[in-house]
Amino acid sequence: IFKFLGAISVDLGQDRIKPYLPTILTPLYRELNSNYAEQDPTLKNLSQEIIELLKKLVGLEAFSLAFSSVQKQANQKRAMRKKQRALQTVANPDIAARRKLKRHKNKAETRKRKIESLHPVYKAKRHRSHALKDLAMVE
Repeated sequence: IFKFLGAISVDLGQDRIKPYLPTILTPLYRELNSNYAEQDPTLKNLSQEIIELLKKLVGLEAFSLAFSSVQKQANQKRAMRKKQRALQTVANPDIAARRKLKRHKNKAETRKRKIESLHPVYKAKRHRSHALKDLAMVE
C-alpha cells in the first residue's frame, strides 16, 4: 500500500497531489508513530522514505501544514477514545470491572512467562484451563 501511495503521489505531480496529501499521510503517520511489539522495521523505513519523497515533491510548507493536521487529528482521536473509556467506566462499571480483571490476569501471565524465561528451572504455577467444564451444560 505504501509503495502504491508513493507511486500515485509521483504520478499525480505537485499540484494535483495537494488535496489528497492528508489522506496519504494518515497511514504513513500511523506507521511511524506506532509502538507495538511485532513492528516490521521495513515498513517504518518505507514510510519514512515516502514521507521524504512527499516533502520534496510538495514543498516543505505545504507538507508541514498537512502533516500537522494529520498529527492533530490523530491526537484528537486518541483523546476521544480515552474520554470514551473513562465515561464507560462510570456508565458501565460491570464491563469496566471485567476489563480490569482481564488486564490483571494478562499481567500475571506475562510475569510468569518472564520468570520462566529468566529461570528455566523454575516453573511458575499456571491457571488450569477448565475448557471442558465450561462447555458442559449446567442447569
